[in-house]
Amino acid sequence: MSLMTAKDLDYWLEHVRIYANNGEVADYIPALANQQPEINAAAFYALRGECYTAGQFEYTFTIQSISKVLSLALALIQHGENAVFSRVGKEPSSDPFYSIRKLELEDPGIPLNPMINAGALSVTNMIRGRDSDEMVNELLTLIRRLCDDETISYDEKVAKSEMETAFLNRSLAYFMKQNGIITGSVEELMDVYTRQCAIKMNVKQLARVAAVFANDGRDPVTYKPLIPLTVARICKTFMVTCGMYDYSGTFAINVGIPAKSGVSGAIMGVIKEEGGIAVFGPALDQQGNSVVGIRLLEKLAEEKRWSIF
Repeated sequence: MSLMTAKDLDYWLEHVRIYANNGEVADYIPALANQQPEINAAAFYALRGECYTAGQFEYTFTIQSISKVLSLALALIQHGENAVFSRVGKEPSSDPFYSIRKLELEDPGIPLNPMINAGALSVTNMIRGRDSDEMVNELLTLIRRLCDDETISYDEKVAKSEMETAFLNRSLAYFMKQNGIITGSVEELMDVYTRQCAIKMNVKQLARVAAVFANDGRDPVTYKPLIPLTVARICKTFMVTCGMYDYSGTFAINVGIPAKSGVSGAIMGVIKEEGGIAVFGPALDQQGNSVVGIRLLEKLAEEKRWSIF
């Protein structure tokens, strides 16, 4: 395994930019439809503390499904493994992340894993708080600690846009409420979930979060514990098995690092004992993953021998 340099990141991002022509910006969330596919950025946050960047690295985006890793970490910290996995499973799915089919087939309707939408809704429903504002603040407090940045917040416009169009997620939530997996108000849950997905970061901030997981839950600079080792391990395992939607198996073969993507075009990747990487490119493939991000991680993983397999 060879060390990352700023030159490496810049070279390979420039090399894979053209792949944006092979994807489409997500348009089913109106506020994301206006993203420009030519905007690309990457950052690598080393465990030594250095951060290398390339492209438009100060550009902010919503993390979308990457938030599923962070809400899972929070639920595990607050409730423990037994409670969390009584309401969500541990197995990967070959169905799209928005599918309701497996909920109907599984008895008693427990979602397969926390990285599909049904599972993420079940996990978010577990976050402590007397109302949706308190629940969102619990999650933001954790993320700000991982980023070492108190300015992290969410994009109100994107959250509102998702709330107004989240008909399928409401269907998933009501189906699970019927089966006792989800408790309380579905609309309050949707309020939390849409704000969770609309949390804003740039690649430098997201790479730092990834570096915490790469460092087994410890701050990449001070080595102070930020999340328990067991929680970090569980989250990384789900990133390997389920993190790239129904492309996860192919990604594990081609890249071989724990990673999680979001339909905004962001990907967070964890390089064991090295650091965290974040890539942004809003043009998506058919599975909902950034085409530029996938290509960049393939090139770097091959050159740097990052695969954990």
